[in-house]
Amino acid sequence: MPRGGAASDVNTARQLAESLGVPAVVKAQAWVTSRAAKKLIHFVETPDDAAQAANALLGQPVGNFNVDTVLVEERLPVEREFYLGLIVDDRERRPVVILSSVGGSGIEEIAREHPDRVASLPVDIRKGLQDFEARDLARRLGIQGKLLLALSNLMVKFYDVARSYDARSAEINPLALTTDGKLVALDCRITVDDYAVFRHPDLGIEIAREMDRPPTELERIAWNVEKNDYRGTFYFLQLESEFRPEDRVVGFHGSGGGGSMMNMDALLARGFKIANFVDTSGNPPASKVYRAARIILSQPRVDAYYMGGSGVASQEQFHSARGLVKAFMDAQLNVPAVIRVGGNGEEQAIEILERANGAFPGPVEAYGRDDSPEFCVERLVKLVENYTPAETVTPREAPPMAEPYTFETISGGTVAYDHALCAHCETKACIKACVPQILSLDGEVPVLNITREEAKRGGCIECLACEVECYFQGNKGGYITLPVPGLDE
Repeated sequence: MPRGGAASDVNTARQLAESLGVPAVVKAQAWVTSRAAKKLIHFVETPDDAAQAANALLGQPVGNFNVDTVLVEERLPVEREFYLGLIVDDRERRPVVILSSVGGSGIEEIAREHPDRVASLPVDIRKGLQDFEARDLARRLGIQGKLLLALSNLMVKFYDVARSYDARSAEINPLALTTDGKLVALDCRITVDDYAVFRHPDLGIEIAREMDRPPTELERIAWNVEKNDYRGTFYFLQLESEFRPEDRVVGFHGSGGGGSMMNMDALLARGFKIANFVDTSGNPPASKVYRAARIILSQPRVDAYYMGGSGVASQEQFHSARGLVKAFMDAQLNVPAVIRVGGNGEEQAIEILERANGAFPGPVEAYGRDDSPEFCVERLVKLVENYTPAETVTPREAPPMAEPYTFETISGGTVAYDHALCAHCETKACIKACVPQILSLDGEVPVLNITREEAKRGGCIECLACEVECYFQGNKGGYITLPVPGLDE
């Protein structure tokens, strides 16, 4: 690597250039390729030149980001440039190492126009890149002698680094051969597999999502929900934040990618502006759907709530329904909502949702897979046109309990029953509704029939059935607290 360092202000850039004592390069640190073509790399001769270059680059918009850091490095005399890369190839189903005898911008064009200058090698994931394989790869490009040995040795180390960081892709471009015979990485980049980010806290990756802009505060909050709960998927992305007074803004909650797109198209066709995209699929627990709904409703400008997706055979729709109902009750939904469910238990889900009307100001209509997205969106249009929001709403909070019985859940929740109320409940709805059947009666009140430790480890699946059914069929003695860190503060 060249000598140098990062600077986030002009003075630091000048000091770095002075410490190098040689002509330097000032590079904008931005999530883009072809930085030279975008004039994001400046070659400078003096410390004052470095300061001027940093001043020009810092704060400059690049896509949806602003440059906040520049890299000041020594400028090296380069005799020749190479490209070295790695991708996880879906067709090969393994990593592929790519070497080109030409480096710099436009590697894709070089591969198309001069295929003889590019060589690639699929790598056995069990063995890794072997020394002899790296040498053979270099020989295919006519590289020989000491350079062959140095380059093949570097390729093996490069592969090992990429593998150790669970890279989906990595590249050194250009990989320079200096006039004194050294191989130096002049620019490097690596993309870590989203699902492996948790293994690399040292990288300081805030959100394991590929985004073309800095994350919003709600996206940070949503990512913390997702990364801490392996059950199902919760993807949240804010699409727009600035709306005109006359815009009809919908909070969108999808379930399954293709079906979500179809429902979003129907919303756009009727003139809605979509505030966000959310996907809760893969059979998430009701608690995860609850947190997703709370985050959607926390957006400052939402005139309607719409949930729709694919007909999902692997997803129990009544879990989603209970998650939504609790979120609507806790937030005191004050906009119309149309929920289009499809899949296992959709009839029960529709009943749970429609039964909840009256527990919060906003009206809710629920439909199944036989009702088209266009029909459901049309119903939302009518509801929005005819609904007048309540002037004030007070979010629902955990009620005081005279005789609380509590236990904790796997995602940091707390289930509480007021035995003073439970003792006089005739239906004992919580016992019947509990999906994993971890509740039983002790006299006239519900208690765990497993240990609290077992409940916290996942014995309680956070289906929310006990609270929701207690509210509508019982004596309203149950309440589940499900914190959303960052949203509740």
